[in-house]
Amino acid sequence: MNDPFDSFDIDNPELPESIENNALTSGGFPYGQKLAKQEYERELYALQKQLVLLQAHMAKAGERIVLVFEGRDAAGKGGTIKTILENLNPRYNIIAALPKPNDRERTQWYFQRYVDWLPAAGEMVLFDRSWYNRAGVEPVMGFATAEQTELFLQEAPEFEKRLTRDGIRLFKFWLSIGREMQLKRFHARRHDPLKTWKLSPIDLEALKRWDAYSDARDRMLERTDSDHAPWTVIRANDKRRLRLNVIRTVLNGFNYEGKTEKAIGAIDRNIVLSAKAFAETAGE
Repeated sequence: MNDPFDSFDIDNPELPESIENNALTSGGFPYGQKLAKQEYERELYALQKQLVLLQAHMAKAGERIVLVFEGRDAAGKGGTIKTILENLNPRYNIIAALPKPNDRERTQWYFQRYVDWLPAAGEMVLFDRSWYNRAGVEPVMGFATAEQTELFLQEAPEFEKRLTRDGIRLFKFWLSIGREMQLKRFHARRHDPLKTWKLSPIDLEALKRWDAYSDARDRMLERTDSDHAPWTVIRANDKRRLRLNVIRTVLNGFNYEGKTEKAIGAIDRNIVLSAKAFAETAGE
């Protein structure tokens, strides 16, 4: 049987109805409607005030925080990071979105260039993709050998244990979107002159390798989920719910002056899952 997605033409300005109609609920997303904009903005404002209080706590207590954002292309990593940082001091809250390694970096210990971006006291670093490239895009696209990937899967939990043992607070987020939603977002990027820069040849090649990315994700979550550095999986078809629940997850990890449970709100367990719970739902 032919894969119905094989006939998708991203250059056609008309998005197929089958994709448009099923995008939001694809990948097991449990809501048929996006969170209302007014409700989103109200909840986000309360959470962003809490983030400012957390920032003050970071400076006072010398906290070091790392947020790792992983997921398929167009899963919402960049937008979530932008939302978190919107009202924070960029001097102490830093985006790490590393380009592909240069010739020198390719000969280094794999984790070495990421170590350079780790936070000092009072800083939070948000990785828009991270060392987990070695478990996902690199093996799927043929940029890493099976041996290199296996070595990474062995070393990553040990590397992260050293970070957390030294006092770094590490949060790892996998943003999960359905196939129809990814196609819808790619299509929007293709036909919006303000977003075309977001669509790369690697993104387009990824359309053909959905199952390979799923297999790589499942192996990565199984091998690198740990007590000291667990994965948090968030179903991300609705960017509004995604952003609110990422912020809530981070805020719930700290005690700080002015913390208000009512302002933070409850994490939505319909879309926020442990790696084990996500695996039990058969993934995306």
